[in-house]
Amino acid sequence: MKKIVVSGVLVALLSGCSTVGGFLRKDPAPAVEADAALPPAAEVETAALAPATAAPPPPTAARTADALDTTTPEQRAAAVAPAQSPSKNLGKTVVSLGSPTEPGLWVKTPLVKTESQGRVTNLANGKSSLVTLLPLDGPATAGSRMSLPALRLIGASLTDLTEVEVALEG
Repeated sequence: MKKIVVSGVLVALLSGCSTVGGFLRKDPAPAVEADAALPPAAEVETAALAPATAAPPPPTAARTADALDTTTPEQRAAAVAPAQSPSKNLGKTVVSLGSPTEPGLWVKTPLVKTESQGRVTNLANGKSSLVTLLPLDGPATAGSRMSLPALRLIGASLTDLTEVEVALEG
């Protein structure tokens, strides 16, 4: 009787292991689940972004970087154009990929206290992009999160940490 109970428990426990394998699988394009109903806060944040750096949310079925990046070719061209006015350097930070389902060109960073227009420059290759700088709680030495489209524009890896310089525009 004891062997049957133990066997039944092991079968029940091991049946859940098939979901663990899904995390270890090496898919060529990892699936990113997009929430069909964006919370009101995300809608407000998207609406507050400047037109040059804002974009519509990706489709719910989006699974690739191209499908998740809803910025237009015109926005991308404007974002990588050289700055038109002097900028104020805020410092360096290490960025990682923020939520890929949050559209637009943005960086959430503790280097700013209020939402503002700025520019980030990839220190490894010199590529830069116009972005919306969004405040992130934490010390100025903490890392930052960057949108998928912005990372792509500055030639940064979506999976690595990248050191960037952050500056206020104008």
